[in-house]
Amino acid sequence: METSSIQRMRELAETLNQAAKAYYQEDREIMSNREYDRLYDELVSLEKETGTVLADSPTVSVGYEAVDSLPKETHESPMLSLDKTKDREELREFIGNHKTLLSWKLDGLTIVLTYENGELKKAVTRGNGIVGEVVTNNARVFKNIPLKIPFKGRLVLRGEAIITYSDFERINETIEDVDARYKNPRNLCSGSVRQLNNEITAKRNVRFYAFSLVSAEGVDMHNSREYQFEWLKGQGIEVVEYRVVTADTLDEAMEYFARTVEKNDFPSDGLVALYDDIAYGESLGSTAKFPRNSYAFKWADEIRETHLLEMEWSPSRTGLINPVAIFEPVELEGTTVSRASVHNVSILKELELGIGDTIQVYKANMIIPQIAENLTRSGNLEIPRTCPVCGKEARVVKENDVEALYCMNPDCVAKKIKAFTLFVSRDAMNIDGLSEATLEKFIARGFIHDFGDIFEIEKHRQEIIEMEGFGEKSFENLLDSLKRAEKTTLPKVIYSLGIANIGLANAKVICRHFDYDLEKIRGASQEEVSEIDGVGPVIARNLVEYFRDPENNKKLDHLLSHLELEKEETAGEQIFAGMNFVITGSVEHFANRNEAKAYIESLGGKVTGSVTSKTSYLINNDKASGSSKNKKAKELGIPILSEEDFLKLAEKGGTTDAD
Repeated sequence: METSSIQRMRELAETLNQAAKAYYQEDREIMSNREYDRLYDELVSLEKETGTVLADSPTVSVGYEAVDSLPKETHESPMLSLDKTKDREELREFIGNHKTLLSWKLDGLTIVLTYENGELKKAVTRGNGIVGEVVTNNARVFKNIPLKIPFKGRLVLRGEAIITYSDFERINETIEDVDARYKNPRNLCSGSVRQLNNEITAKRNVRFYAFSLVSAEGVDMHNSREYQFEWLKGQGIEVVEYRVVTADTLDEAMEYFARTVEKNDFPSDGLVALYDDIAYGESLGSTAKFPRNSYAFKWADEIRETHLLEMEWSPSRTGLINPVAIFEPVELEGTTVSRASVHNVSILKELELGIGDTIQVYKANMIIPQIAENLTRSGNLEIPRTCPVCGKEARVVKENDVEALYCMNPDCVAKKIKAFTLFVSRDAMNIDGLSEATLEKFIARGFIHDFGDIFEIEKHRQEIIEMEGFGEKSFENLLDSLKRAEKTTLPKVIYSLGIANIGLANAKVICRHFDYDLEKIRGASQEEVSEIDGVGPVIARNLVEYFRDPENNKKLDHLLSHLELEKEETAGEQIFAGMNFVITGSVEHFANRNEAKAYIESLGGKVTGSVTSKTSYLINNDKASGSSKNKKAKELGIPILSEEDFLKLAEKGGTTDAD
């Protein structure tokens, strides 16, 4: 029995970790919050039953690594998640007779701010709870963060960056492409806070609300969290709205929050209870994941009954045809909803959906409509055998125990539009002037059949400049953009092909492994590709199958006839192969740290965000600084190099006697 329980725990850990990675690192959702909570609770129960906790269990880990686009920094103290409940009586039991602060649990991006000498010095995202991303320049343009405060000592506090519903709707209305619009305020906020250009952040109206004071040098906080909140207000820092409660007064406060949440212009997925007594709360310590001085309460989902009217099938560029339930409109969380994604065929079958069924719907996190349950379970819904767009064969395909419907026609118009949208995007070929709507018009008129045709668009000049919304100037701008796009790199070409699961980072890794030789990539076996560090069997299979198709190779040759691939460093010059570097502090010989990172990677090295036993060198021009990374490197005996040391290392082919 224990063996089957542990096997189930492994399955649950893998599923939950995939969902958490998608949500926290990639800003997308692959399962509802309700489903995540159900599986998480099942895992907790099994861990109690078996007395076993797996190394990768989400009950002891906190999130995933931060993305590489911004500098990383280790937090002074770990940022743990909160234990949670949907049961008011369980929350009351936690509170007991203790004076407790009950506040909104805001749904945005957690940020740590540091003030020194009365000025905002640093802002770091939560990241994985241990290491976050430095977003100081972006925090400086948040709508309500004071850049200077009266307090001159060192102040560290935590809070939530959010975007209001009204700003979310305003920003989405400016995006013509419906598929490109943001799914919810949290995703928009996450992307806004992590912009490389803070001018974009400023336009997004990001707001910050403090929910925890970590330290304030030399200030007596009277052993009270409430005092801390009021003291922060006195510094001009907005704090999350709260109520002081005990178990006896909990109900009145809960009723207030329940009434108010329906009118709020900001996203909140529950409440947080925090003991006011600082010393008592800290004396309780924490589990591997949760502090014991606070507790989260998540709203019980508002559920409405309705009837399923039809199932709409929506194709994507990969050929995946997503089922979307259309039901009689109902009021949920203050808005009228009539549609909900069912995600895939497996979920559709699990719910035994049929036209006319009585279903229960809710909004995950009060935002995304989902089907909670099917009360009648007729199961009479027929899965289409043809694509709703092109009319060609559609087939149910099973991968990793999940069934999904795919259009099997490689020339499906829907596939083409989505594929071309990816092809012209910034991280791919970066062609301005070709929106999804424009591509749709060009494809419909027969101007474009494959990627290479885009670079031959001048054949259709007269027809295009006579099209509504197009003119001579627009066409010339498009030609200029195409001219710039002709010079590119092999990784961008591989990414732009739209091979399933292959992003730009994967494409770079694959190209580097094969010495930037396209013919080697085309002829590689699945086993060869699978052996690349960071490339799994799914990506390997997709890559190899793509290049096995003669038609794909023919289209790629057509595209390459218009391109000039810029030279890349080859594997013969990979002097840093197998070495891991960490870069910290300012740089002088490179334009920025990203340029230094690119240089290291071009020579076969890898750049990570934190110093570990696997780190080969720490690059820091201030070798004598007392920074946490310098301390860690010295503890582990890892050499600290200045840029001068590093450049000498490169000249000597990867060996140095610098300490």
